Amino acid sequence: MTQPAATPNETWTVGKLLSWTLDHFRTNGLDEPRLAAELLLASALGCRKIELYTRYEAIPSTEERIAFRHLVLSAAGGAPIAHLVGSKEFYSLEFEVTADVLIPRPETELLVERALSQCGAWAFERFDILDVGTGSGCIAISVAARQPAARVVASDCSAAALEIAKRNARRHGVSDSVRLVRADMLELPADSVPEQGFDLVLSNPPYISEDDPSGLAEDVKKFEPSVALYGGPDGLTAFRWIAEGAGRILKPTGFIFVEIGCGQAPPVESVFAEHGMVLRHRFADLTGKTRVLQFGPAQ
Repeated sequence: MTQPAATPNETWTVGKLLSWTLDHFRTNGLDEPRLAAELLLASALGCRKIELYTRYEAIPSTEERIAFRHLVLSAAGGAPIAHLVGSKEFYSLEFEVTADVLIPRPETELLVERALSQCGAWAFERFDILDVGTGSGCIAISVAARQPAARVVASDCSAAALEIAKRNARRHGVSDSVRLVRADMLELPADSVPEQGFDLVLSNPPYISEDDPSGLAEDVKKFEPSVALYGGPDGLTAFRWIAEGAGRILKPTGFIFVEIGCGQAPPVESVFAEHGMVLRHRFADLTGKTRVLQFGPAQ
């Protein structure tokens, strides 16, 4: 990246850097180019994104401009913005992310919304909730941060992911209500399962088909953990594990909420039906695509 030369009377202000980088990202086809430019410049300057516009005429130091240039080069080369700045906003909370965890997506917020809505409908004194494959902890922590009665067990097979989730739980003040356990899907330590079972089981499992990953963006394939992306040859392996094990740990009155890929509703519903789980509801995202399924034990 070569920035255009300034005229003798021009300097590289915050505003000019933002404007040039926005055009550069648009030319390179980056998603959300304005947001990307703002996040990277705020990171280089060590300030909040909103503060950029109160410092529009400020002149960054040479060191800050060099740091920003490296970030812009990396972003133009395909590196995720969240990895470059070290965090991603999810459900109005900021989460630390690295290459060890899946970057939280807006569509996963629907899973949190449905879990909180179900807790509101029940109005119990305590909700025992399991988040399977917690990654950064974004689902478990977002639920716990907004539902004081929630006691969440957040599991993951990755020790590195659990360390990140631990820091995120501490950051948002829910360490006492989110228990992190290392486990492969529902193979939980016995002492982490409530005596009566869980009220809710939540999961955004890996659901990309290994045989057909064509719908996956190249930057996702290159920079995000494959264990959090690929769900076996048909993309349904994790759903089978959840459906098979849910009966052991779910209350008879409990529910399972899972995020699915586009067009996966019919096969996922069949998987759960094979294990005695009844579809209770389909929930669509803002584009009208079914993204979350709710299941419960047959009554």
